[in-house]
Amino acid sequence: MGQVVKLDRDATTPMTQDEKAFFKQLGSRIAELRKEQGLTQAQLAKMLQLTQQMIASYEVGRRRVPVSLLPAIAGALTTSVEELIGTPSMHPAKRGPTPKLQQQMERIQRLPKTQQRFVMQMIDTVLAQQNR
Repeated sequence: MGQVVKLDRDATTPMTQDEKAFFKQLGSRIAELRKEQGLTQAQLAKMLQLTQQMIASYEVGRRRVPVSLLPAIAGALTTSVEELIGTPSMHPAKRGPTPKLQQQMERIQRLPKTQQRFVMQMIDTVLAQQNR
């Protein structure tokens, strides 16, 4: 009989360099989205029924985030699993520098929700005046 191949890696198996890079990047996105939502590690942990230490380990890439946990994390952070894991957009990237307006919009998206609403109200006001 052939050898059994284990497809999923457990927490005791050392991570490859690619895995380390992926989980570090994933952890950074979790931390960024958590902060945008105004949540502490402890609050996110409570929502996911985990410990604050587990969230901290995920955010720095020290531990693998189980695939089964991704939908719950995405839901808690009001995002999609695809955005959470950094799935590339289906739209091909344009060459050259990113337009300033797009850069500003990306910066606005990283602001806390209350500041995002304020910026949007200002833009709406300016646009409304333009239409007069």
